[in-house]
Amino acid sequence: MAKPVVTSSEVRQILSETGAPVVVFDHVQLAFDDKVVLRDVTFTLIKGHTKIILGASGSGKSTALKIMIGLLKADAGVVWVNGQRVDQLTESELMAVRSDLGMIFQEGALFDSLTVRENVGYKLYEETDMPLADVDTRVEAVLGFIDLAEHIDKMPSELSGGQRRRVAIARAMAFKPSIMLYDEATTGLDPITATTVDDEMIKLRDLEKVSSLIVTHQLRDAFYVATHMAQRDARGHVEIVQATPEKERETEFIMLKEGVIIFEGDAAALRQSKDPYIVNFLS
Repeated sequence: MAKPVVTSSEVRQILSETGAPVVVFDHVQLAFDDKVVLRDVTFTLIKGHTKIILGASGSGKSTALKIMIGLLKADAGVVWVNGQRVDQLTESELMAVRSDLGMIFQEGALFDSLTVRENVGYKLYEETDMPLADVDTRVEAVLGFIDLAEHIDKMPSELSGGQRRRVAIARAMAFKPSIMLYDEATTGLDPITATTVDDEMIKLRDLEKVSSLIVTHQLRDAFYVATHMAQRDARGHVEIVQATPEKERETEFIMLKEGVIIFEGDAAALRQSKDPYIVNFLS
């Protein structure tokens, strides 16, 4: 009997359901010459949940993100993003997949010659036919969401490092992506400033229902995101509070060692691991 074909509408229906996977890595492998970067990597990111990828430098953390967005092609295995098998897509087809991904990198990569307003609205100005008034409304809304509305007409050089990272988050969320990718988003920031960036990740996940994939070696930030949640108080104000046990379980850690997943589970399970490598990494 022929295998039934899943239509695009059925895929969209599946992805709209709670608990549906939005990212799937299925036995993914990649090597550069004789150096194996990822070996048989398999994991799933559930809609509205978070995966935090930990590991030493060179363990393959950032490589996984590059494969996901199509900047690198795996040697073997299958990668699905929002129902699209990205390892089989052309560059033009990948652009459509990337349009639903918000990407934050360590440096933030703001345009120095543009104001905060212009940076945040850049993709909407350049790649859509949205009326300018509507773009401005969206920019003001996302800057309000990250508590930087008063800086809308400043230049990036007038902002602190933490503020620049948060503006980068605002720019990524301006076009309402369903998945956010963070690659060492808090590296180089002091702990207090890093927490302001962590709070934005939490707010996007819990209030905007954005799925998150976080690559980091900053343990403090990783555990903070995993063990806190955002909610609105009776007046509608956003507050960051300790996560409930159920909410904590929606964030899972992946530990990579030399390109191999040696652990996958929630924060409590990670802390309880007796694996010598993990114990040493967490110490």
